[in-house]
Amino acid sequence: MQTPCPFCNLPAERLVLESEWVMALRDSFPVLPGHTLIIPRSHVQSFFEASPEEVGEMLQLLREAREGLQSELDPDGFNIGINDGEAAGQTVLHFHLHLIPRFAGDVPEPRGGIRWIFPDKADYWSGRDE
Repeated sequence: MQTPCPFCNLPAERLVLESEWVMALRDSFPVLPGHTLIIPRSHVQSFFEASPEEVGEMLQLLREAREGLQSELDPDGFNIGINDGEAAGQTVLHFHLHLIPRFAGDVPEPRGGIRWIFPDKADYWSGRDE
């Protein structure tokens, strides 16, 4: 038996933004306050299956979500990420984009950003591996 998709039947009160093709909500397991997901309404597993309309509206909602978070939380930066495929860490097999507000001091060394998925390759600037 297949588990129902958690993004296909979201209650309207969970949404913080929405458009014809796309919706946005706060992550149920946020890594930091304001962690937001941008999700196409249609059930597609991969970014590469999303229609041009969905991708365009996702980018528009991404901008709107960022503006809202900037106003609400005043973060110092953002990480934007997609886990596309199980090998890339995708656990919910309905394409979604993460918008994560970042704050000065939230980790000891933020340089390298998403490169930290491979910690031994993240620090390319210090020369300690040479």
